[in-house]
Amino acid sequence: MSSSTDVSSRTTGWQPDHLLDNYQLLTFDLGPDPDGEDPITATLVRRSERVEKPVGAVLYVHGFTDYFFQEPLAEFFAARGYEFYAVDLRKCGRSLGEGHTPHFTTNLKFYDVELTLSLDKILTDVGADADVLIAGHSTGGIITPLWLDRLRTSDPARHSRITGLLLNSPWFDLQGSPVLRSPITTAVIKAVAKLRPKLVMPQELSAAYGESLHESAHGEWAYDLVRKPLGGFPVTAGWLNAVRDGHAALHRGLDVGVPSLVLRSDKSHFIGGYDPKADAADIVLDVEQIARWSGCLGNRVSAVPVADARHDVFLSVPRVRERAYHEVDAWLTTLPGAGSSAS
Repeated sequence: MSSSTDVSSRTTGWQPDHLLDNYQLLTFDLGPDPDGEDPITATLVRRSERVEKPVGAVLYVHGFTDYFFQEPLAEFFAARGYEFYAVDLRKCGRSLGEGHTPHFTTNLKFYDVELTLSLDKILTDVGADADVLIAGHSTGGIITPLWLDRLRTSDPARHSRITGLLLNSPWFDLQGSPVLRSPITTAVIKAVAKLRPKLVMPQELSAAYGESLHESAHGEWAYDLVRKPLGGFPVTAGWLNAVRDGHAALHRGLDVGVPSLVLRSDKSHFIGGYDPKADAADIVLDVEQIARWSGCLGNRVSAVPVADARHDVFLSVPRVRERAYHEVDAWLTTLPGAGSSAS
């Protein structure tokens, strides 16, 4: 493998996680920020309790207005013999610092740095020949396929350690009125992004999704509302243009080079305020768009609608997320060398 990303010289070493008990974090120094918000870091998180004789590892990538807090997902994989890691990308979650525009980037390709550093650190921890699964949610579900498509051609040695891609409600297109996806609107977004990349877009995000999740409102989940506010972070023109560029690349067709599982809800329900339907539908993305574009990942894609799932399928109500875990279990048995990974 290339030595262009020397993990040991760019990390702090493992420290106790200040957000989750029984987890550890490691901070990557990412060097100068191409978007001019130095200093920037990324944060790799892992379970403190190590898996005995792991069959592989998982690297999880969060979405927009998100960070890693989904402990049951980590425990699910640990019970099946996988070491679990999650990365909070630059300016996100644990990596969000003073002077940062939350989640801001002008090119999704910039995330390749922390993704590759995370992969290298996992291989150092678990073993150079370890099988690694990549998992991505929402915006992480477009970031990770683009990275794998590039890695497949630019760095076959690293790519060879990756054996599967698990996507949870990936953001494959811009939801809403067709005019938002028109060439004219796309050109306007691109022009604004070039002139004023940090301009906040006028569309206000609903707090309904956050209220459906967080224990302070209608949900069961405890997480940091500074790093994941109920109403979401503002959407900037530069970031939205970066995402739209990613969508365009996906729509032209990618080859992630590994088997993929795409989980999503069976329906969308867009609302301005919370109602109980928010607990049994994707109220963030259009699931028909996810279904339409899933085949663009490559030629080994399993796409599964999970009835009554939320946007984050693994944060659905208990009976629904158990169905989602069942689908993951079934998929894991189909992966190369999976015979020893079943629980």
